[in-house]
Amino acid sequence: MIQLQDFRAARRLISPHMRVTPVFAIGKPDFGTGFSDASAMPNLFLKLENLQVSGSFKARGAMNAALNLDESVRQKGLVTASGGNHGMGVINAARVLKVPVKIFLPTNTPKPKVTKLRKSGVDVTLTGTVWDEANHAAITHARDTGMAYIHPFADPNVIAGQGTIALELLEQQADLDTLVIAVGGGGLISGVATAARMIRPGIRIIGVEPTGAPTLFESLKQKEVVTLPAVNTAATSLAPRQSSALNVDLIGKNVDRIVLVSDDEMRHAAGWMWRELGLSVELSAAAGLAAVMQNRLGDGDMGKTGIVVCGTGTDGQ
Repeated sequence: MIQLQDFRAARRLISPHMRVTPVFAIGKPDFGTGFSDASAMPNLFLKLENLQVSGSFKARGAMNAALNLDESVRQKGLVTASGGNHGMGVINAARVLKVPVKIFLPTNTPKPKVTKLRKSGVDVTLTGTVWDEANHAAITHARDTGMAYIHPFADPNVIAGQGTIALELLEQQADLDTLVIAVGGGGLISGVATAARMIRPGIRIIGVEPTGAPTLFESLKQKEVVTLPAVNTAATSLAPRQSSALNVDLIGKNVDRIVLVSDDEMRHAAGWMWRELGLSVELSAAAGLAAVMQNRLGDGDMGKTGIVVCGTGTDGQ
């Protein structure tokens, strides 16, 4: 089990290589959707991980995992499979540590992310139609070459790295009542929810998944790891067909509920963030705000609500 000391150790280890991302207070905007009673709108605070090194929160977990490897293992290089953001995080870690890196991407990765990764000059291979298939190729490559495989969400060191967001956010805005977090494989919400619950046991934590990839929604309902027969969402970084027992366990213990939003609702939220706030984010980064805009967080006063804006991009515009 991951302890609070693990999150604190991760923060000390990665802090020389990470940014302390800002919290943007936007109050109670009039979205014109979802709320018949304006007083029910929560007071919103955006944690801008889209401004993190490499363009997303993924840099935190990748760096913590890489720094926790034995030096002899690390020197053989790093390999992973990614929907894009985790790949950039692993590339960043490899550059800092001056080791080789190999990235596998599924063919449904948005073209801007593929271009960005390839322009970085590293070895990138597109394989498989979804992340799960690219991940199989990455694991095989690691076994064949001796490179160190870094899982994007089912690695305790990755989860501890992502959880450093909670330590930071609850120092910046200590009185938050609710946290809203996008869910893909579950690494981000596993880390943030676990750390936040240790710091503030009464905080409400809500995950948000696409309607076309309800991986954790179904897994929590069935109380076991569920493999979706297919995924259908443009938010490809939120679209693994399967999570892991580790993530399902942590999320089941620390998250109040998972809610679903459509691609169109994420696009609407991303467009609002661009027009009103000047923030260019990917669809996944707009999932939390989409859930708020559509009044999906559930009954009761959400109070002061923090939303993790997880990554930059243009696919949401």
